[in-house]
Amino acid sequence: MAGWIYRENRVPYYQRLYQKHDGLRLWEKSRGRWMIPAFKVMLFTNVAASMYMMGRLVFGHKTWFGKG
Repeated sequence: MAGWIYRENRVPYYQRLYQKHDGLRLWEKSRGRWMIPAFKVMLFTNVAASMYMMGRLVFGHKTWFGKG
């Protein structure tokens, strides 16, 4: 418990980080520049795969490839 009581005050560090004028949005400073684009890549890949398979099912193909 003493580690929580006597630990370093990080508030000034985070104030400098979040109030710095570097052209980044707040979510980019807190989550990193890679997290949202990676989420969008996964989201659009899953949507595209779902649409592809739904289109195949409309034509009667129940597998990803071939006529099966």
